[in-house]
Amino acid sequence: MSDRGTNNHSEVTDFILVGFRVSSELHILLFLIFLLVYAMILLGNVGMMTIIMTDTRLNTPMYFFLGNLSFIDLFYSSVIAPKAMINFWSESKSISLAGCVTQFCLFTLFIVAEGFLLAAMAYDRFIAICNPLLYSVQMSARLCTQLVAGSYLCGCISSVLQTSMTFTLSFCGSRAIDHFYCDTRPLERISCSDLFISRIISFSLCSIIILPTIIVIIISYLYIVSTVLKIRSSEGRKKAFSTCSSHLGVVSVLYGAVFFMYLTPDRFPELSKVASLCYTLVTPMLNPLIYSLRNKDVKEALRKSLGKKIFLFNSILTVT
Repeated sequence: MSDRGTNNHSEVTDFILVGFRVSSELHILLFLIFLLVYAMILLGNVGMMTIIMTDTRLNTPMYFFLGNLSFIDLFYSSVIAPKAMINFWSESKSISLAGCVTQFCLFTLFIVAEGFLLAAMAYDRFIAICNPLLYSVQMSARLCTQLVAGSYLCGCISSVLQTSMTFTLSFCGSRAIDHFYCDTRPLERISCSDLFISRIISFSLCSIIILPTIIVIIISYLYIVSTVLKIRSSEGRKKAFSTCSSHLGVVSVLYGAVFFMYLTPDRFPELSKVASLCYTLVTPMLNPLIYSLRNKDVKEALRKSLGKKIFLFNSILTVT
């Protein structure tokens, strides 16, 4: 017992990320899949941010939030994907203690910030549909900046608390984290500390984070549905719903994966890894596609941008 007690987190210099328990031949396939998905994440989110910043017609609160959503998706997937891809080729699959803390801290910051940002986007849609005449007044540039800054601030506070609580646990025995990145539940599995208080605090923290955002989203959409159903023309109802469908799709994918991940019994780690893939890589890849395919303004801006590049390319060819 004394050995277990002394072999705590302060003596741990690194961990081992076990990743997916598959044959070595499948590691190549998984690497290629991760590489393709990550390339699509980079292309989609950088492209979305570029279009929003360069097209003056997209200088509205909705696209300000969407640009920040792309920024968050880009960075929290970048915290996970490169290290996971490196480990497909590495025999040691190690990650330093500092690297694990950094990965955990940054991922928590961005994923929590995304939850609050999605709530802010739901409120924006509520004002746009339920109070359209007051939209420009209520959704001022100052309020939009405050909502985005508040999302990042909540992410920072949550990240500091969660990281501090997790890495003050004692780790003994195996250093192997049965996951492809540093996350709370896999780290708890290799801890020899009493987890009761830690889990109570973690559950309370998650409730404080998740419940308010879900409540805002649900109430916003209850009002939106009620307002849309009062619109007499089918064309008007279709147009109103189309402005919300992209956001609802993003919310459903993210929260569905998160709930599945944390409601799945801890004795099924492989199932948890699949759920984690949904919100660490699949969601950041799908978000730009969902918004670009479902939004006429974005499609028009993209068409205009590509048209300019093609025209410039043809002009260069003509000159040469």
